[in-house]
Amino acid sequence: MHSVRRTWPRAAATTAAAGLALTAVAAAPVTGTVTAAAHTSAVPHTVARPAVAGHQLVRAVGSPLSIEECRTKWKIACYTPLQYREAYDLNPLYKAGITGKGRTIVIVDSFGSPTVQHDLDVYSKQFGIPSTKVQVVKWGNVPKWDPKNEDMLGWAGETTLDVEMAHAVAPDAKIVLVETAVAETEGTTGLPEMMDAEKALIDHGIGDVITQSFGATENTFPGFDKGDFSSIKKLRYAFEAAARNHVTVLASSGDGGATDNTADGTGYYHERVNSWPSSDPLVTSVGGTQLHLDDAGRRTAPESVYNDNGAGGGGQSHVFTRPAFQNGVKSVVGDRRGTPDISMAAAVNGGAWIYSSFDPTATGWDVSGGTSESSPLFSGIVALADQAAGKRLGNIHEALYSLYGRSAYDRSTGIVDVNDGTDNSYQGVTGYPAVNGYDMATGVGTLDAARFVPALAREGRHG
Repeated sequence: MHSVRRTWPRAAATTAAAGLALTAVAAAPVTGTVTAAAHTSAVPHTVARPAVAGHQLVRAVGSPLSIEECRTKWKIACYTPLQYREAYDLNPLYKAGITGKGRTIVIVDSFGSPTVQHDLDVYSKQFGIPSTKVQVVKWGNVPKWDPKNEDMLGWAGETTLDVEMAHAVAPDAKIVLVETAVAETEGTTGLPEMMDAEKALIDHGIGDVITQSFGATENTFPGFDKGDFSSIKKLRYAFEAAARNHVTVLASSGDGGATDNTADGTGYYHERVNSWPSSDPLVTSVGGTQLHLDDAGRRTAPESVYNDNGAGGGGQSHVFTRPAFQNGVKSVVGDRRGTPDISMAAAVNGGAWIYSSFDPTATGWDVSGGTSESSPLFSGIVALADQAAGKRLGNIHEALYSLYGRSAYDRSTGIVDVNDGTDNSYQGVTGYPAVNGYDMATGVGTLDAARFVPALAREGRHG
């Protein structure tokens, strides 16, 4: 079945949509119910959307097809987790016992998916990967699953993509899925609930890395047009808690290239904009690339910028000034916070096979893309690095940009430049080309995990 959708949990081009709901938080196993913190009523509501929407061209196929079959049938390449593992040089880490064991990835989505455990089990079995238990935490009064609700379907697709991509990279990491009761919408709804949920988990010591495949354009937050950024800054409490507790926070850079959605979620700004939480200096922004692989997962060409059925988000923040960790790239970002920081696979032409059964009318295998894919992929990389370091690396910006500073002459950093000249122009707004060194299409570039994971672990140990 061939379908093109465009919704917006922040960063995915996947099958349905993504959702958030959170209800349980306790010390080790997450059980019970935690009431929402008092922040919610005091914070202006801004809507976040799952990035995965609109980035799914293939739905409900009986079984994964080969790259050649996908190209013949849908004019796109489609990749399995085993091909990703080869492309990103992950297998040497697994052989050395670096699998994410002992580490926990937290995934935040509205509503979640009622079939997430079953779907992960089917996905894992298909590719010979041991499955893992997904611990579901419901935050607030998460409504009953309604397969006819498009918003829930979208978030369920995002949830599926997030969980399966994180597991593909870090198969032995624990996964905690936080489902929130309120959907994110551009600039006004759902974000306070998400931030409350994240802070509650952090305060309970749950999670080493948090991945967020959602976002809202900075311009859609209350007060933005008057130069008042307090509505965003009042939402940063979860990230400040993460920094205090050495938890790494990631966010998809978005699928709108150098622009992004207007407040109603259907249109795009005609000028360069950025989105939060990706633009937050306390968050590592994960952008998107396009992989070019053969059936063995070997590269047939270097990675390029994701720019099909969406484009990798990136550019200057209008809210945050340049953080110190980007001083080395000030010639590119100017006096503003620049995104993304680093990038992984996100293109729909080269999208990931995922399995879902939450929609009874479309059960089966889908191909998904978008930066909703790249952020959970990178969360797996962070979990591997945490295991290698024997500790939480927390905010990785200093380590990442330190490695980048050496990457031009030191291959052991594992940072791989994306510099083929492709760009993230989108919806008529001129973007940024991938050039030598840091750029606002792919950040510092992408990675060779066999080198990058131990290098990040070494660098992060000093922090």
